[in-house]
Amino acid sequence: MRRFGILLVVLLGCLALPAYAQFNLNGQMLIRSEFRNGYGQLIGEGQDPAGFIAHRARLEASYKIDRLNFFMSVQDVRTWGSTSTANISDGFLSVHEAWAEVSFGEYWNLKLGRQELNYDNARFLGNLDWALQARSHDFALAKYEKGDSKLHFGAGFNQDGQMNSGNTFTTPSQYKAAQMIRFQNKAGKLTYALLFWNDGRQYVEMDDNGNVTDEGIRYMQTLAIPTFNIAFERTVIKAQFYSQFGKDVTGKSVSAYDLGISLTQTISENQEKGSGYKATLGYELLSGTATDETDKNRSFSPLFGTNHAVNGFMDLFYVGNHFNTVGLNDIYLRTRYNFSPTFWIQGDYHNFSSAATILSEGSSGQELDGGFGSEIDLTIGKVISESISIQGGYSQYFASDTFEAFQNNGTLKGTQNWAYVMFVFRPNNKAKFIGVPL
Repeated sequence: MRRFGILLVVLLGCLALPAYAQFNLNGQMLIRSEFRNGYGQLIGEGQDPAGFIAHRARLEASYKIDRLNFFMSVQDVRTWGSTSTANISDGFLSVHEAWAEVSFGEYWNLKLGRQELNYDNARFLGNLDWALQARSHDFALAKYEKGDSKLHFGAGFNQDGQMNSGNTFTTPSQYKAAQMIRFQNKAGKLTYALLFWNDGRQYVEMDDNGNVTDEGIRYMQTLAIPTFNIAFERTVIKAQFYSQFGKDVTGKSVSAYDLGISLTQTISENQEKGSGYKATLGYELLSGTATDETDKNRSFSPLFGTNHAVNGFMDLFYVGNHFNTVGLNDIYLRTRYNFSPTFWIQGDYHNFSSAATILSEGSSGQELDGGFGSEIDLTIGKVISESISIQGGYSQYFASDTFEAFQNNGTLKGTQNWAYVMFVFRPNNKAKFIGVPL
């Protein structure tokens, strides 16, 4: 009874907050079942496919008062059955975001804490929404926004913990220091953005006896036009260009780039019914390093992108794989038919090839054909209500002999495919579907 009384006092206290304070509680849940038979890496002839169900449950709370906006989200990400039914505790609960944003007048804001960095088409900086764990950064971000002009700049500095001595950073696949500046504007039918990202990675060099001989930070820079979109009545042209230079974490000089262009055409449209048919034809080139080149890194790295949405849904490229290799050419066609504003189907086709030379034995041997094969992705989405939607898909990959050798997973199965069904519970969120761009 005493505990109930304490809880009642707390609730009454929240109700008694000043009239100008705003407290909002929101959440989401994703439940996805998957069948994997070549997802992420082409599957070998003797391997069995995998199947599982996993979820993300996220609780979000925000509090606004005066010039302060505080936000925090906590999430539980787990595979069903990964803990006992009589479980006491586990390591699946984590903080996804925790930040405070302060307003300095009409146009300036400062956002401090763990936050998502989600820009442009999420090719280089994305919140990784498809992956259940998603992605966020410990970052300080200043924002100037006036009309169509938006200037964001900030930095992050990471350490393993609150130590009394030493600065060696050991968290894998993470920058120790990073700085960013991005400007976006609009001119008539053109929307464009400019981006600079300076990425510093910790390196440690040791002698044969395990003694540290040198350590520090090596920086790689990315300079980009990540958005260059021209929108007409029924046609949208999009382009992007990224250039990378500096040093990678191993000390090699970097000279890499990413170039993409696409055209989206509305072929038919019925505004009264909310139906219509659209198609996108596009091409992307991510530079790569030839297998016989060892002194320079020419492989473009889309470091923090939501890469599932780009080069095929089977995630064989740049989703925890294919970095610092021979790069990629991707010619694609995406088509979507909307039966109504709440129901659609989409079909995608990709033709993949290497951007750099592949030799049969790494640094020697004969040059192989650069074709990697092709992929077909079929997706369907249905909004059940304002809070509930269902999404599902099937993908199949048709591998070439070159890609079979490149994957190095033995003799491959004749069928490489992947399928999923996902329930999306997202009240008060406009993103009813995930990872399916047109």
